[in-house]
Amino acid sequence: MLIAVLSDIHSNLRALDAVLGSIGTVDEVWQLGDVVGYGPDPDAVVRRLVEAGAIGVKGNHDDAACGGSIEDFSPDARRAAEWTRTHIGDATLAYLAGLPEVLTPDGADFTLAHGSPRDPIEEYLDSKLAAQDSLAILETRHCLVGHTHVPLVFRERRGELERIAVDRESRVELNDGRAILNPGSVGQPRDGCPDASYLILDTTAGHATWHRVPYDIPGVQAAILAAGLPVRLAQRLSYGR
Repeated sequence: MLIAVLSDIHSNLRALDAVLGSIGTVDEVWQLGDVVGYGPDPDAVVRRLVEAGAIGVKGNHDDAACGGSIEDFSPDARRAAEWTRTHIGDATLAYLAGLPEVLTPDGADFTLAHGSPRDPIEEYLDSKLAAQDSLAILETRHCLVGHTHVPLVFRERRGELERIAVDRESRVELNDGRAILNPGSVGQPRDGCPDASYLILDTTAGHATWHRVPYDIPGVQAAILAAGLPVRLAQRLSYGR
């Protein structure tokens, strides 16, 4: 089975459309949260995911859009969350509110969470210690997370935990050990590459492959500014930071 794994779309419709146009024919689409926040097109992004039949989980920005806490957000993130709250329609609000914090798709040996299995909304899985703690409570063989906006793998092999940085077209074998995989961000990459990042799982062949796709960044930047969202949220898209 082929599964497209997307995360941190952040209301960036142009990036999402570029990814959906790039993935080809897949059996399922899974999303790892932060569907909204930062970007200018929350309703359109949710409609596109619904049209694609995507299933997935809630991120901290999705929770914020539904009235969750924004006290720990940066000033720009807080302004974007407040903007999102006043610009989403009822259907988008219902979709976001209905997302679970953790999901194990039927028949899959993957746990989906935005942050981590032990703290689905808030924890950043970017260290080996945090990854070890999550693997210790994981009930499936593998875990898929987002939140950091950086593609990354933590894998157990022969009793040791590896931290593996990945790039476009990187491939990791799923049968080599339990793993936590991060597809990177569709709508706001932060690994120094501005191209949208996503992951394709081939559960039949037993591997995961990362992909990058360019999109219309100037168009998104213009839409961010036209919406009155913070200028920095537009600028950072050019640099993938």
